[in-house]
Amino acid sequence: MVRKFDVKRTKIVCTIGPSSSDEQVLREMIRVGMDVARINFSHGDHETHRRNIELVRRIAVEENAVVAIMGDLQGPKIRLGKLTNEPIPIKKGDHLTLTARKDADGTNLVLPLPHPDFLADIREGHRLLLDDGNLEFRVIARQGDDLVCEVVVGGELRSRKGVSAPESKLKISALTPKDIEDVKFALDVGVDYVAMSFVRSANDLRELRWLCKHLGKEEVALVAKIEKREAIQSFSEILEATDAVMVARGDLGVETPAEAVPIHQKEIIRQCNEAGKPVITATQMLQSMVDNPRPTRAEASDVANAIFDGTDAVMLSQETAQGEFPVQAVATMATIAVMAEKHFAQAIRPERGRWLEAALPDLFEEDLENISIATSRAASLIADLLNARLIVTASYTGMTARLIARTRPRTSILCATTNEQTSRRLAMVWGVHPMIVPQFTTIDEMIERIVVAAHSARMVEHGDTLVLVAGVPFGMAGQANFLKIHRVGESQEVPAPGMAANLTRPDQR
Repeated sequence: MVRKFDVKRTKIVCTIGPSSSDEQVLREMIRVGMDVARINFSHGDHETHRRNIELVRRIAVEENAVVAIMGDLQGPKIRLGKLTNEPIPIKKGDHLTLTARKDADGTNLVLPLPHPDFLADIREGHRLLLDDGNLEFRVIARQGDDLVCEVVVGGELRSRKGVSAPESKLKISALTPKDIEDVKFALDVGVDYVAMSFVRSANDLRELRWLCKHLGKEEVALVAKIEKREAIQSFSEILEATDAVMVARGDLGVETPAEAVPIHQKEIIRQCNEAGKPVITATQMLQSMVDNPRPTRAEASDVANAIFDGTDAVMLSQETAQGEFPVQAVATMATIAVMAEKHFAQAIRPERGRWLEAALPDLFEEDLENISIATSRAASLIADLLNARLIVTASYTGMTARLIARTRPRTSILCATTNEQTSRRLAMVWGVHPMIVPQFTTIDEMIERIVVAAHSARMVEHGDTLVLVAGVPFGMAGQANFLKIHRVGESQEVPAPGMAANLTRPDQR
């Protein structure tokens, strides 16, 4: 299988687990479309994670692919303690007690909840949802440090089921002791992204960024997982404080009504697109493929509609971590993405372009003449008008590539960078193919090295049209002030067909 750089624009995030930790399985997943490997710190140990990360890195090099690593923190997930004689049946109208006492085991409906800070923040009348919303309690009284609840929606209670309080403002820390140890490990092994669970405000992200800086890795990129009601309410501030966003629809569908989740998804993606920050749509995208080799029609529609919304990436969780068909799940996701992108370019992109242009004055009201924005937009339009083979940008930070990607051009984007970390981070950005190139000091040298590298990788051929974007002088972040339309071979940086035997590259003469 050949990995086509310009076929699939939407990026695919795959969770690595028992089903995908085999070397050959990982290799096939990369070949069929995996762009980001997600390491879920809610499961497994550090040694297993280290092995998987090293394996992904090695295979990516062997396959000449760019694959980012995202470490996903567990966060302050509130769970019931251990129950004896489970499952415990409960029905509507039953009364039960939630307590942090160590002797509680579910006997007489006294349930262990070993989170005293959580219990202290809950008030009478508040709802509690368990097991992803399948069970519902209402707090009717407080007895000392314990909560007395009435069952609103019954079912079966089991150990370690999650508990959420959508109506309560919790004071618990966004980073648990486990998270701190996982962050230390993640930074030590050099992950490209750290995803923070249950973000409530921008302050949570500032706390994580401070920790990374304190550990000497300030440059790591953060992903804010939007799955709390408070996060929806303070999303503008969160977006400003983060580097990327994940629409974590599982817990979000517990914290907010299920029917509101599609609306939240569209609005979050829209704001991320406007800000030029990558956004992932996650949870149950191809859930049926955990056990089946084909998705449901509804799942295919879900993936396509997330792409129509403008998501940069779609994520597979249990499908690749524990499912029976991890490679097929990635291949299916890629196939759906390619079909959706074709329709997007024909029917949806023109409308998105109009609202994006209308949004620019509001986005940059302090800098209405931002050169990088104007150049990036112009590059996208010119490339589409000329049916260019590639938009090529030289960028140390990747900012220019993200600005171009935000416009969703029909033309693929090649970002040439000397920064290996930037290269991997761009693996999450829609439509961008990152490439490491040698250092250059002049425009001519930049063009030659990028075109030669792209030609060697069979991305371009002699005579192809490229739209080049860069910042001059080099090294000035966010200053893309150079745009050139270049025909491959016009500077004799690559030989014309049939002349390869007689010509050498300019730097070899």
